[in-house]
Amino acid sequence: MEMNQYMSIFIDESNDHLQSLNENMLRLEQQPEDISIVQVIFRSAHTLKGMSATMGFEDLAALTHDMENVLDLVRNSKLSMNGHIFDTLFKCLDALEAMVQDIINGGTGKGDVEELVQILKAIVKGDVEGKSSAKAKTAATASTVSAQLLLDQYQLSVISQSLESGHRAYYIEVSVREDCLLKAARAYMVFDVLERNGEVVKAFPSVQEIEQEQFDRGFSVYYITQAEEESLRDQISRVSEIDSVSLTAVDRESLAELTKSHEQANQIKSAKQETAAAEAPVIASSTVTSKESAPVRAAAATAPTSGNASPRTIRVDIERLDSLMNLFSELLIDRVRLEQLASEVRRNDLTETVEHMARVSADLQNIVLKLRMVPVESVFNRFPRMVRDLAKSLDKKVDLIVVGAETELDRTVIDEIGDPLVHLIRNAVDHGIESISERVKLGKSEVGTVHLRAYHSGNHVFIEIEEDGKGINRPKVLETAIKRGVVTAEEAKNLSDDEVNMLIFAAGFSTADKVSDISGRGVGLDVVKSKIASLGGHVAVTSKLGSGTKFSIQLPLTLSIIAAMLIKLGNEKYAFPLSSIVETGSIKRSDIRTLHGNRIIDYRQTIIPVVSLAHLVDSPAYNDEDETETEMLVIRKGDKLAAVLVEEFIGQSEIVLKPLGKYLAGNLGVVSGATILGDGQVALIVDPNALIK
Repeated sequence: MEMNQYMSIFIDESNDHLQSLNENMLRLEQQPEDISIVQVIFRSAHTLKGMSATMGFEDLAALTHDMENVLDLVRNSKLSMNGHIFDTLFKCLDALEAMVQDIINGGTGKGDVEELVQILKAIVKGDVEGKSSAKAKTAATASTVSAQLLLDQYQLSVISQSLESGHRAYYIEVSVREDCLLKAARAYMVFDVLERNGEVVKAFPSVQEIEQEQFDRGFSVYYITQAEEESLRDQISRVSEIDSVSLTAVDRESLAELTKSHEQANQIKSAKQETAAAEAPVIASSTVTSKESAPVRAAAATAPTSGNASPRTIRVDIERLDSLMNLFSELLIDRVRLEQLASEVRRNDLTETVEHMARVSADLQNIVLKLRMVPVESVFNRFPRMVRDLAKSLDKKVDLIVVGAETELDRTVIDEIGDPLVHLIRNAVDHGIESISERVKLGKSEVGTVHLRAYHSGNHVFIEIEEDGKGINRPKVLETAIKRGVVTAEEAKNLSDDEVNMLIFAAGFSTADKVSDISGRGVGLDVVKSKIASLGGHVAVTSKLGSGTKFSIQLPLTLSIIAAMLIKLGNEKYAFPLSSIVETGSIKRSDIRTLHGNRIIDYRQTIIPVVSLAHLVDSPAYNDEDETETEMLVIRKGDKLAAVLVEEFIGQSEIVLKPLGKYLAGNLGVVSGATILGDGQVALIVDPNALIK
């Protein structure tokens, strides 16, 4: 079978299942007794195993198979979760992610999973605390899969009487080859050998399930016989396509262990039933509470689905969406051109048709843009696990509270925003949140809190990372900034608190007393700032010493089609993104003053710099020095304002961003891209961020 055509589906589905596994493992760590979460985890692991085996990724399938064995014991109340099992399963998830990433990068998806597989097998055999001593292993072997294959009282007495009458009893595990096409037939042949030599006391899965091929690669039985162990192993091994046969003798000592396991299982079961009956009202009320506060995705994962519900979503290749966007961009250019021609021709029927087409294309534009919108959840999903691991390695207690994960952003922004957020959250956990002892001394809760929020406001999305840690130390930041030459001692005296906070984004700046392998507040924050600026956004910091710090990131909703103000300089046209314009107006030359060689004007009880666009772009067609009064745009970047002098306003228009290409990119200073106007002319798009900078 040609597998390449299914590869993209496999990768997408694997990433979804891995994300679900991570999320639900974190939920289970908070509620280890909730079997419903274990059921969800088990289903994800089972599906991932099946997909991996089908695609031929053996290491992925092997690891998920052994994870499944552990989870199966947990969901059947034969094993209780503890720290060692959680840590092992999280390590397994990391290994699975690494193998899937290798497949994405064109690799074979192989990984060194032997050690993890052995730990999982040991957990199944009873080594739930991670003690791998010879004594523990011997005890585990005595009741090899007693947890997985519990015998009832009747079956125990059958084995006991058989041993007393001189028969032998074995626990036998048989696995068929991975490429075996007729598993049920091979299993039937094995059972034929067994029944010719003795009697099967119990099989796992059941004989009926094995006949219907409802088993993975292996099955196991408790068996009574008079045959020798070697003879039995030899006969079973001769069955074709059998991969391995394992026989463990059951003697009086191990039978006593099995009987003890049976009694303990019954006690646990009855105790759980009593507890469930006693706590039934409490559980019901807590379920209501958790449903109200649980994330939508988690609630949906555990909700029962009706058998005949058809899927409401389909996967679409990103390249197809990009092609659709490019085609629509061309359509938008033609629409504007048609509107201009209709206004010149002035025929009612043509005008009506063009107006109708404009309305339809506006709706189409909204749909196309929404198709490209992705919930920030796809980025936020990785952070709960990251914070858990970080807090554990730093010996801190940290709660991550995520709000607004359903907020949508353009895919191009989503692809780029992940790394800056990772860096800011690592900083928050490493250097923002204090150690447990420090927090207790300060009278704070020993559990630190990091809030990750996303929300829409106008044409922007805001993402905030706020922690209740130590806050930014103003004197220390200033001292470091002066020492590093970021500011002079004279300049430092006049800086406001917010301006001091922004110094941590300066290149090479760090206040960390020692550099850790996790982060150092300031190391790399200049990269964070420049990455966000390249997306047309900006970042601000507010902090209160002793109370915490908040990073606020403002990002444009989309980078493909934007509303812009078109302006004219002689015979040239330029576009300014509407989102960065505060207001438009006119100004008299006499109102422009010069201070220390810089031109300024009074603007709403403050002083802002004046910039001539004609000077910046070296326009040969227009010179604003000749005018007594000229048009101006007031633009904003963060909390900074500037007035830009232009010749004439053309009006607002929706424009399609076109990249400048490799030759021009980065060489035009204040110009970030271009657009094609309705009349076929090219207008350059001015980048207000670069202009104010």
